[in-house]
Amino acid sequence: MTGVIFLDKPKGLTSFVAANRVKRILGAKKSGHTGTLDPMATGVLVVMLGSATRFIDFLHTHDKAYEATVKLGVTTDTLDIEGEVLTRTETNFKTSDFESAMLSFLGEIEQVPPMYSAIKKDGKKLYELAREGIEIERESRKVNIYSLELTGADESKQEFSFRVSCSAGTYVRSLSSDIGEKLGCGAVLTSLRRVEAHGVDISRCKSLEEIGEGDVVALDTLLEYPSVTVTAAQAQRFSNGGALDRNRIHSPLEDGILKVYSPEGRFLGLGEADADQLKIKRIYSET
Repeated sequence: MTGVIFLDKPKGLTSFVAANRVKRILGAKKSGHTGTLDPMATGVLVVMLGSATRFIDFLHTHDKAYEATVKLGVTTDTLDIEGEVLTRTETNFKTSDFESAMLSFLGEIEQVPPMYSAIKKDGKKLYELAREGIEIERESRKVNIYSLELTGADESKQEFSFRVSCSAGTYVRSLSSDIGEKLGCGAVLTSLRRVEAHGVDISRCKSLEEIGEGDVVALDTLLEYPSVTVTAAQAQRFSNGGALDRNRIHSPLEDGILKVYSPEGRFLGLGEADADQLKIKRIYSET
């Protein structure tokens, strides 16, 4: 079993565990995933199966979209409701107050990644350091908030919901915390759902209970590179790990990384063309 599954990750599972469950359900030899989701988060998780796991680094980065709910007046060490409470403050903000603060983060902003994140420092993930009680200084990074839309409000509970479209690398937990800081009361994320990632909309995703072999998507449909078709003999050589003479390839050939296909349209893998050769980047196997 090889290919890609678009999973609607359930709450309470790490992305690693969710990908492993997909592997067991479909009988794949191995699995991987792109774009880690927190255990409390749900939504789009692209799971790679079998030989497809070797191509994770070749997927293009896309903008993402989330639906989130924030509670004002509470702060935690994880910036979400599942962390240890640090402060509580009585608040009485109107919906318009929240929306005004929220919209101030539209556009390109500087954002400090949370300690509870998978970013590595000296080879160790930040959340591993955080669990040891170690907090280190993190450099801010530029991220883009393309749109923010208020989608719900409960002033009595001081909980507000919104949809955000943002660049890859944006942390919605940090965004929620920053909104709380803007209002001077702190805030935590109480729910998070990723509704778009890697060009995949949540409507295309299946739950763990729903997925089957018929939901496996061909890997090459996610690889956004130009294509080249080679002869049968060249396909055999490529699949055996041999570079191809560029001058012997009759199809139009662009420089850079290319998807390589056999005459019958079978995806062989990725090659990289230079002035002389089409070199091997990754060989694809259906086993």
